[in-house]
Amino acid sequence: MIELRTPSELEAMRPAGRFVAEVVTAVAEAADVGVNLLELDALAHRMIRERGAESCYVDYHPSFGASPFGKVLCTSVNDAVLHGLPRDYALRDGDLLSVDFAASVDGWVADSAYSRVVGTARPRDLALIATTQRALEAAIAVARPGNKIGDISHAIGAVAREAGLRVNTEFGGHGVGRTMHGDPHVPNDGRPGRGYPLRPGLVIAIEPWFLQTTDRIFTDPDGWTLRSADGSRGAHMEHTIAITESGPLVLTARDRDPV
Repeated sequence: MIELRTPSELEAMRPAGRFVAEVVTAVAEAADVGVNLLELDALAHRMIRERGAESCYVDYHPSFGASPFGKVLCTSVNDAVLHGLPRDYALRDGDLLSVDFAASVDGWVADSAYSRVVGTARPRDLALIATTQRALEAAIAVARPGNKIGDISHAIGAVAREAGLRVNTEFGGHGVGRTMHGDPHVPNDGRPGRGYPLRPGLVIAIEPWFLQTTDRIFTDPDGWTLRSADGSRGAHMEHTIAITESGPLVLTARDRDPV
């Protein structure tokens, strides 16, 4: 069921958005050569405890997951692009890391993701990250009353195609509110002018993710991490936004991009 939030409810969602943005920034900035993925998860866990927030991931067990997730952070490295289960792995120079985090604050959820290169960056990786960011920005720009979900999807797909990338529509954006995943589904490609109308009060996570040379993925033996079928690298960007009369409100806006 799709729910529309009142202006007062949107105000109540702001703290969750700010907290999620703070955690994503802190984790991405803590990622460095030699830092273990489990250390990053521990950092996010500590921030959750200190804030009195609740993890959306620890007990999360959808049909596609092998078991409850068990961690509070998704850390996808190189050919992993989504649902990366933190493991005993020390980051290496040149790794492409995607951090995805969702949490509940005072009963309201926000969800965000960010990709960066640790250490020495390959130009091709930077180009992929930049394209993914452009797709997110293009999607947010059309998230206005009077448009439809298809306009958001089309904006993402158009940026991908212009860059010569293929688009997987199996996993994409989603409604956000009292829970992490709700209606409507927001595919990363689609036809403009189609789908659910964008109305004030609709809150969604928009999350383009692309792989360098394929749109095919498979599930790692850990039962969660999604990897590219050909070993090419991936990038993932995400913001939780609200549709308002005056335009899109980015609830997970960061004070700065992590470096």
